[in-house]
Amino acid sequence: MTLSIGILGTGRVGTSIAISLLHGGVANSLLLSDLRADVAEGEAMDLVQGAAFYPTASIRAVPFDALLATDALVLSAGRNGKPSESRLDLLRDNARVMSDIGDRLRGYRGLVVVVSNPVDVLTQIVMERSGLPAARVIGTGTMLDTARLRQAIGEELRVDPRSVHAHVVGEHGDSEVVLWSSAQVGGLALREWRGWRRDREAEIAEHVRRAGYEIIKRKGATNHAIGLVTASLLRSMLRNERCVQTVSRVQVVSSGFDGVALSLPTILDVGGAVTAVPIVFAPEEQEALERSADVLRSARRSVM
Repeated sequence: MTLSIGILGTGRVGTSIAISLLHGGVANSLLLSDLRADVAEGEAMDLVQGAAFYPTASIRAVPFDALLATDALVLSAGRNGKPSESRLDLLRDNARVMSDIGDRLRGYRGLVVVVSNPVDVLTQIVMERSGLPAARVIGTGTMLDTARLRQAIGEELRVDPRSVHAHVVGEHGDSEVVLWSSAQVGGLALREWRGWRRDREAEIAEHVRRAGYEIIKRKGATNHAIGLVTASLLRSMLRNERCVQTVSRVQVVSSGFDGVALSLPTILDVGGAVTAVPIVFAPEEQEALERSADVLRSARRSVM
């Protein structure tokens, strides 16, 4: 059976996603599209020439309409952030791009993964303009922030980040919230771990929050880690793994954040981001998450 994934936008992020998908064997057909058709074609040619080093897959550059026959579509179009601006500063420019794309996705039958920033608001715009079910329009959200948090905690404690279970929720941006109260390492509550210092939590949270800006300041874009995140997200859904990840989607009433796109730990399967996992927040976490939701609601209204 052919499993086809499309990538719209073949800049640094789109091409890192393509490499990660190919190395992971996530799809056996990869379609690349970009307004700069020659760039998409060049990237496809370059990737094809490495075919001896990844699981068998066909790769080709296509016009936008050919993407509508894929099983999943990654949206990495739009401009990148600048060192001096927040993710929300990108909003006006990229909202126009995603509004146009959303209009062209009406009737699309696959999963849509939004990667472009500000990812939460753009996820909401794509869902609203396309008319697709909220579960099938998924933003990468705070998956990368969560990975950064686990890496930072692992480094602090000298344990493998894969043994750390901790989440960042809310906006993928300045109002994001670290759920320290439920963080665990190897099944033990983080705050009960010998040597853990609660006075380090604010510094670590700020490091996670600023990580993307620090990379952009040095190299102009963040692309490799988000490529790995996106490939993992697609693999989880297309293989029906039913894993839990902190992805962004327009939330439903049961989440307590009805009608706004933000990240919560969510079960992923072939239907997309299907069920938010009930979490008991500490009072200060609940308040911070509500503030994050308000930031995102305000940002969405600003481009109505």
